[in-house]
Amino acid sequence: MRKTLLIIAFLGAANLFAQEQPNTELIETIKNLQTQINQQQSDIQKLYSELNKEYRTYRIVKEDLNQTIIDNQVKVVDSLNTLISKSKQELSFINKQLNTKIQKADENANSKISELDSSLGKSRLYWIIATLATLLLGGLVYWLLGKRIQSSKTDVETQIKNTKTALEEESVKLDNKLVDVLETQLKLKQEETKVQPTTSNEKADHSLALKVADEVIRIQKNLSRMDDKTKGLKQLNSSVKRIQDNFTSNGYELVDMLGKEYNEGMKVTANFTPSEDLETGKQIISRIIKPQVNFKGEMIQAAQIEVSVGE
Repeated sequence: MRKTLLIIAFLGAANLFAQEQPNTELIETIKNLQTQINQQQSDIQKLYSELNKEYRTYRIVKEDLNQTIIDNQVKVVDSLNTLISKSKQELSFINKQLNTKIQKADENANSKISELDSSLGKSRLYWIIATLATLLLGGLVYWLLGKRIQSSKTDVETQIKNTKTALEEESVKLDNKLVDVLETQLKLKQEETKVQPTTSNEKADHSLALKVADEVIRIQKNLSRMDDKTKGLKQLNSSVKRIQDNFTSNGYELVDMLGKEYNEGMKVTANFTPSEDLETGKQIISRIIKPQVNFKGEMIQAAQIEVSVGE
């Protein structure tokens, strides 16, 4: 660029010199300019030469640097390949050792399993024999004990049944005697009343009648629990029926409440017991502790009862 400017300046000066008269100073100036141009060309040439030299140096250094990097990378790759090869060898050696150990362990395990199977087979056989023997012995003992218990149970049941029958028969005998005594007392009381009738101002004595009523209720409760084949039972039923008729003929009444539904308006003394056999809320008179006794339509003894309440 600078060289081009100098040439243009020189041509302009020559043109000017051709049009005007020669001037010594101008010529001298042109020479100086020519000298400077030559010097600058020389300097440019030197710079260009030095630049080429620097460029060649740069390329040499770059090539050397790239070669060094490549060599280093090759070395690293070679080192890694060596390491990988060594690792493969070590892994191969370890794999062989592991295979050897696994094979030995497998052989030992198979040997121990065979021994264990043999031992378990013998133990299992012994246990089966022992179990069968125990079951057989246990079954025999159970059969013998069951037979003996059944025999004993039958004997005990027979004894209990015989004892119960004997007690019931004895109870029937005693109740028959008691009813006879009560009938006798009632007859005596009736004869005494006929001989000495009570006046309107005197209060009648109902103590004997109330005692008879309590005993009748007790006997009826016992009769309901006895077997129909009990000896003397029919005679006792007849006696109770007879004494009830005597009761009625003398103006007394035993109010029958057993099995009837209870209500709050009853003039009784009640004990309540829960029952799962009844509907929820239902109340049934299940037991007569003392009967209600009326004389000529008026109550002379309030009942004492037990009421079952459905849950």
